[in-house]
Amino acid sequence: MAYLEINDLQKDFAGLRVVKNFNLSVERGEFISFLGPSGCGKTTTLRMIAGFEAPSSGMIRIDGRDVVDLKPNQRNIGMVFQAYALFPNMTVDQNVAFGLKVAGRPKAEIDATVKEMLGLIKLDHLGSRYPFQLSGGQQQRVALARALAIKPKVLLLDEPLSALDAKIRVSLREEIRAIQNKLGITTIYVTHDQEEALSMSDRIVVMNEGRAEQIGAPFDIYNRPATRFVASFVGTLNLLRAVVADPTHGMVEIGRAKIDLGRQLPERKAGDPISVALRPEAVSLAAADGRSARLEGKVRDVSFLGSVIRVNVDVGGDRISLDTFNTPSTPPPVVGETAAVNFAPEDVLILDA
Repeated sequence: MAYLEINDLQKDFAGLRVVKNFNLSVERGEFISFLGPSGCGKTTTLRMIAGFEAPSSGMIRIDGRDVVDLKPNQRNIGMVFQAYALFPNMTVDQNVAFGLKVAGRPKAEIDATVKEMLGLIKLDHLGSRYPFQLSGGQQQRVALARALAIKPKVLLLDEPLSALDAKIRVSLREEIRAIQNKLGITTIYVTHDQEEALSMSDRIVVMNEGRAEQIGAPFDIYNRPATRFVASFVGTLNLLRAVVADPTHGMVEIGRAKIDLGRQLPERKAGDPISVALRPEAVSLAAADGRSARLEGKVRDVSFLGSVIRVNVDVGGDRISLDTFNTPSTPPPVVGETAAVNFAPEDVLILDA
């Protein structure tokens, strides 16, 4: 049995179903991210796990116990919010100690836990300060320490880094993952930032319109998207119109070129329109080992970005975006010139038309 089990979870607001038949099994110590656009149901699902929202139907079980009818303070769950939610009239020490005091823990235990938590987040020298005397990143560390101090069964984080600047976000997400690994705590992390989800998670739940479109490891979510939405939402994607030429031998036509995909297309027939997709990193202007497929087009745009040069090539009315390293000895492509785009057939994703 999984440590956290969610079965057929649904939530209705004013007759509108915002979470639909959501199912998830989480092992003890796993780091799971809910990833999706605004309004897809990820925060509502998190709030149902926490007990702040009551499900319309379904079951939530933590460590073998059904918690649907339990209040938030009876679930032993730690919660970190986007807006920190620290008590402004309390010091850092007092904020971290708050949950322990409410639980009636002995003073010696509270003092020892506060010291341990502040050491864990590397803010043990700031225990006497108030939240207004801290930076945003420091405040979020204190919020994390407060959530961890009660030794929760599950840690929930609702877009905790979205209010911080990019550089702090990167360093703090590394710290959160390191702390989670050290404590081995089961964690659910809500984000709309795909880079956060891909870099931090053991598994990702990609959500769209209240449903889990795909659940899998970051590598599989990125490289083997199960639906068109997942393919387009996670990472950058080049979409090309194509027509099936020979489904038995995996031959498709893209513009005027025939491409052998090296695999059968059993659910297609000759003449079917399809969409194919390529990740930018799977495409190059120069021929390379394994990149036997080739399309020709015209360079439409060249952007110098320092270490890389982003090139857009028009192929039969569709655009392929790719990045090439900036090499001082090699001049970048020129807008208007003919260019050959090379890729490996196995890197082509086949989507619905």
